Amino acid sequence: MAGRTAQRLRRRVDSTDWSALAGELDAHGCAPTPQLLTPAECGELAALFDEPARFRTTVDMARHRFGSGRYRYFTHELPEAVRALREALYPHLLTIARTWADRLGRPAPWPDTLGEWLARCHAAGQDKASQILLRYQAGDWNALHRDLFGDLVFPLQVVIGLDRYGRDYTGGEFLLVEQRPRAQSRGTAAVLEQGHGLVFTTRDRPVRSARGWSAGPVRHGVSTVRSGRRHALGLVFHDA
Repeated sequence: MAGRTAQRLRRRVDSTDWSALAGELDAHGCAPTPQLLTPAECGELAALFDEPARFRTTVDMARHRFGSGRYRYFTHELPEAVRALREALYPHLLTIARTWADRLGRPAPWPDTLGEWLARCHAAGQDKASQILLRYQAGDWNALHRDLFGDLVFPLQVVIGLDRYGRDYTGGEFLLVEQRPRAQSRGTAAVLEQGHGLVFTTRDRPVRSARGWSAGPVRHGVSTVRSGRRHALGLVFHDA
């Protein structure tokens, strides 16, 4: 069963038009994926929030002044769907990451497989699982931030909506604010449709200017949830 789950999810990821998605990232700084999880699969993942043994820690955002709401970091014993999605997405995101590094004249230290890259993270002391399950209630929000957990950083990550926007909750749009070179910052708001992912940058991304490519710093967050309850799965490709 586990093997079939991985194969099914890999087929969905591989069927994405990754060339078009890369173009969307270049144009807007974030890009939606097709549906990666069914409603039933989304419900199963959201329900895991109420199983504390699956997580290494819980963060109360208000306590740390990150906003309001809670999120939990999985242990390394990841649910099959989370593990399979992360492994299936990595090779496609790696192609984009290497293109970005070339544009910015930066090294591209990421090996061909996720396992090799995580081994490097662990050898450098970044050995804590970084996959996140988030829960927001009415009135909750997430301050603009970056998910940087150490010196080793993968430049792209994916968030997947697990509830139905407009039915299970309202508000709670994904927010992205990009600092443009020698210009005003630009904001983007995106709705996370149930089961669909959104690809965005962890730290910064190449932005074309008259002088070539420059790094545009980017932060992300979540607008205030107006009603209901919102869950999301965060897939980060470096450990903490």
